[in-house]
Amino acid sequence: MKYFTWRSFYLIILVFFVGSNSLLAQIKLPKLISDGAIFQRDTELKIWGWASPQEKIELTFNGDIFTATTNSQGEWELILPPQKAGGPHQFIFKGSNEITLSNILFGEVWVCSGQSNMELTMNRLRDNYPEVIANSKNSQIRQFLVADKYDFKEAHSDFDSGEWKEANPENLMDFSGVAYFFAKDIYEKYDVPVGLINAALGGSPVEAWMSEDALREFPKAYEEMKRYKNDDLIASTEEKDQARQKAWYQKLNTEDQGFQTGKEWFQKNLDDSPWKTMKMPNFWHELGLKNTNGVVWFRKHIDLPKNWSAENNKLWLGRMVDQDHVFVNGHFVGTTGYQYPPRKYQVPDSLLNEVDNVITVRLINESGKGGFIKDKPYFLTNGKDTLDLKGDWKYRLGTKMEPLQGPTFIRWKPGGLYNKMIAPLLNYKIKGAIWYQGESNTNDPNSYFKTFPALIKNWRAKWDMGDFPFLFVQLANFMEETLKPVESDWAQLRQAQLQTLALPNTGMTVITDIGEWNDIHPLNKRDVGKRLAQLSFRLAYEDENALTSPVPKNADFLTDRIEIEFNYLKEGLMSKNGKPLQTFELSDDGKIFQMAQARLEGDMVLVHQKGIKNPVAVRYAWSNNPAKANLFSKEGLPVSPFELRKD
Repeated sequence: MKYFTWRSFYLIILVFFVGSNSLLAQIKLPKLISDGAIFQRDTELKIWGWASPQEKIELTFNGDIFTATTNSQGEWELILPPQKAGGPHQFIFKGSNEITLSNILFGEVWVCSGQSNMELTMNRLRDNYPEVIANSKNSQIRQFLVADKYDFKEAHSDFDSGEWKEANPENLMDFSGVAYFFAKDIYEKYDVPVGLINAALGGSPVEAWMSEDALREFPKAYEEMKRYKNDDLIASTEEKDQARQKAWYQKLNTEDQGFQTGKEWFQKNLDDSPWKTMKMPNFWHELGLKNTNGVVWFRKHIDLPKNWSAENNKLWLGRMVDQDHVFVNGHFVGTTGYQYPPRKYQVPDSLLNEVDNVITVRLINESGKGGFIKDKPYFLTNGKDTLDLKGDWKYRLGTKMEPLQGPTFIRWKPGGLYNKMIAPLLNYKIKGAIWYQGESNTNDPNSYFKTFPALIKNWRAKWDMGDFPFLFVQLANFMEETLKPVESDWAQLRQAQLQTLALPNTGMTVITDIGEWNDIHPLNKRDVGKRLAQLSFRLAYEDENALTSPVPKNADFLTDRIEIEFNYLKEGLMSKNGKPLQTFELSDDGKIFQMAQARLEGDMVLVHQKGIKNPVAVRYAWSNNPAKANLFSKEGLPVSPFELRKD
């Protein structure tokens, strides 16, 4: 039997500390500084990391050695002098250990942030841009994808994960579509590497991307951030959300008549002759199932056309609200869990027959109106031939449910995304930022007049690089058109975005001509990226000939008309379709607006309306979906929606 001695105790302690110091001594680099990184050209660069306290760190680069010594917390940083665009280069770090980084480039670095329209990947766009994807191999365009994480307690100094990936057909599936097209145009014009730092999260409001000190200006948001520093509150909230959703779906699945074992309504040979008929696409609320949430089953019988090639069959089912399960001839072919993604399901060749094929959709609607969204593609295709699926579908209610209360979405709460997804970037020099966000703030657009400029100022202060270019996308046209003056939260938020141009070195891309009325995620991301790139040419690269959308510069309020002048005119203005200018409104009291007549007189727009004397306010394209707005620059860019009032 061995006995414990003080000497053995001290030996154990000594081994522990030696081991601990050995672990602490290892050089650690932030995730951004890694193989394949792109650093900002033509500026001093901070290179930083961690090691043991008072350790000497050496960086060997291009034959030169740069040194630093860690502080008492084990932090170190060194300054690399400005570098010309190009590469690849190698970094060798030496301390108690050695790290070699390869394939380093210098070029242009852009932060790409916002919500889902910035986050939306090229994978989602693969059917829209197959040739672009096939020809995307380019080691000079790279993306660092920031993981979707939040923290309300503290700002982080590093990411949990992440790596730089080069553009190629495989990697491109995870690239932001907007950001890729933006980078592609910059590369093609200037022939420099372009690094994209993709830090975006669907559904996120602007407050989620602001630091805690910036939120102090907004007491409601600041108090909410402080509340969610409580881990117990987060855990209990998530637990309640999950329990509520689980109970709702358990009840739905139990009571769904079409989901009973052995009697499922997706079976091919089911007798659906007693079922009623509904013309789809449509909301079932409008066609016989008013105020109904729960699950509705749909079935459609189809015969294949003669000479149909049963290869590479794909079923396109547009968009559905909310969750679908799709079967072909009794066999499951796919599901989508929420309303926004397009439904595109592969159908194995062996499932199809020449006659009497049955497509079955089990559609679950949690709240609001359920159904098939209009003006979306609904068809079966083999790549050559297409069979239209719009029209009559058999339907039957599986079960009716009370609406399901939505989750809390803790990740969208103020400050959390800044701490986890933006703060670790602040040492990394950038050329600028592109931003596509605002949809999630349309429930309170008036606050955006202050919060959005505050975010830009906040980021610029934290990066400590001066007024770097900040380019943003104005909200697209969305939802159904209106034919008379209306109040619009989307229009009000666009006005807030327009007025943010008062901040120096900001630019706004106008896209009210390329949205989709029935989709908050319009798929034309190429033009969005191109227009952002044009803004960058003007603001970041000082190309005064680069194109941008005109915005109002000045308005003279006269007795019988308003005369409006515009900025950013090159060749002038035009009516895009040759028709009289549309979607102008006037008011003589600032409250009630009337549709007005407008005409071009040189580069000026004159707005008037019989019966309105001494107008005090004018609006253009003031609606959720100003699809008929036709005032454009002669280069083909839409004029920004606006409201102007007499001083």
